[in-house]
Amino acid sequence: MALSLNREKLERWFPFLTWPRPDRALLTGEAMAGITVALMVIPQGVAYAALAGMPLVTGVYASLLPALIGVLFSASTRLSVGPTALSSLLVAASIGPFAVPGSSEWVQLAVWLALMSGAIQLVLGFGGFGWVLRLVNSPVLMGFTQAASVLIVLSQVPALFGFTGRSPSQLLQGPMPDLIAIAFGLGSLAALWVAKQRIPRFPAPMLVVGATAALSALFGYALKGGAVVGTLPSGLPSFYWPGLLPFDTFGALLLPAIMITLVSFLETASSAKVDNARAGRLWNENQDLIGQGLAKIASAFSGAFPTSSSFSRSAINLYAGAQTGWATVACVLLIGAALLWAMPLLYHVPQSVLAAIVVIAMFGLVRPQQFVALWRVSRIEAVTAGVTFVLTVLTSPSIYWGVLAGLLMSLGHFMYGHLHPRIIEVGLHPDGSLRDRGIWNLPALAPTLYALRMDAPLDFATASTLERNITTALAERPNLTDVCLFAQPINRIDVTGSEIFGAVRRLLESKGVRLHLSGLKLPVQLLLERAGLLAPGPLLFVYRTDAEALASLEVSLSPQTEAP
Repeated sequence: MALSLNREKLERWFPFLTWPRPDRALLTGEAMAGITVALMVIPQGVAYAALAGMPLVTGVYASLLPALIGVLFSASTRLSVGPTALSSLLVAASIGPFAVPGSSEWVQLAVWLALMSGAIQLVLGFGGFGWVLRLVNSPVLMGFTQAASVLIVLSQVPALFGFTGRSPSQLLQGPMPDLIAIAFGLGSLAALWVAKQRIPRFPAPMLVVGATAALSALFGYALKGGAVVGTLPSGLPSFYWPGLLPFDTFGALLLPAIMITLVSFLETASSAKVDNARAGRLWNENQDLIGQGLAKIASAFSGAFPTSSSFSRSAINLYAGAQTGWATVACVLLIGAALLWAMPLLYHVPQSVLAAIVVIAMFGLVRPQQFVALWRVSRIEAVTAGVTFVLTVLTSPSIYWGVLAGLLMSLGHFMYGHLHPRIIEVGLHPDGSLRDRGIWNLPALAPTLYALRMDAPLDFATASTLERNITTALAERPNLTDVCLFAQPINRIDVTGSEIFGAVRRLLESKGVRLHLSGLKLPVQLLLERAGLLAPGPLLFVYRTDAEALASLEVSLSPQTEAP
């Protein structure tokens, strides 16, 4: 028994202990899946490093140790951890006001972003606070994701069309565009698009990178002044310590670090839910927070930038047949080998090809029709998504303001709904159920009875509305003799709710009106009993079911119901 408990504790802290012991058949399948993902992640890593403004080799560094640490300590073992487009964009947007892209100061700040966001995820995971990140709802995430995708595509337009080094606003300034770069960029974009549509499991980015590198070397594109990847250092990453930051700079990075944490978690959630659903198990979000947090810290100490789970690469991992975390181990081994021996092969890759790789990853995320579909379902949430989208674009590079605005709008809508609970007068529907009298045009249960149902908790935000509703009914209908509260939907009550319930009971008793309570849930009933508010009295009646309440009311009010 003690051994079993110790084993459970070890598996809680070291999830990789639950992996199956590998055999030849398993390792063969996992190796093929790992190789497939590695052939995609290497060119993507270089492209996303360029998007983040980092030295290009750090994109490969971010795909090595972080991927291994992430899979060892995450509950979702088939996710591909490494650089992603959204996280890279956030890094560039966050550091832009403080340093020059690619400089040592830029790298230092990017590493601190990885450390800070990783530490936040660790705290949330170890504290069991994964639920906090659910505050960002689907419309806000949709608006931000689509706006970020548009910004990413726009940021790649200069490189894609041969204007490397210029911002979109500078396209018409300086020399004419590089036509060869345009050919490489658009040709790669077309090839990647066809491959994505026809053979989505095929690692097309590596094939495109290899083919364009060969053509670039053959035509001497680099010697003619063309923008290529250039020399990348070979060898595994060494330990990197960023040094201390001034307090004001650290404070300025805190909000972007929280934003990166949020976006990273939501990226992870989109992949983890699919992975765990296919495996037939519940998603352990807190353990994945721990794994992702450790991965970011590993990326920082590798001299790289914040990582996340890539939805596209995770999908490729699943499609390629990955069953366990051993596929990621195989992927990491191949990336390590590439760092040792294959970096010179990337020298001649045109930078417009890297831009094409980033753009093609974003095409699936830009879906204007989602706003139309959301408008049909909920106009308020569609406006929230639209405001998030517009503000994210307009406030670039400080793109987190769009999410903050969307989050505040969502919370405001939530609070408005909670402060305006649904309280209805019920009538008896022909099918025997109690329904809204106003909607279904139903007669009252009895002329001197006010029968109502509250579809909300009875707490500090809603209780005053219930009190006001009953007080208004008493004022408008002076002939009332009975009030019946069908309380089955009330699933929670707090002290404020109990105090106002007591005030309502005293008000009714002062007017000689009988109070009927039907279907009180046990937690609500226990709190009211502890407060002494369900003490027996001649004007209080409590029923377990609505049927019991209706039967009793029919008997007690029969003289009134029979009156002409």
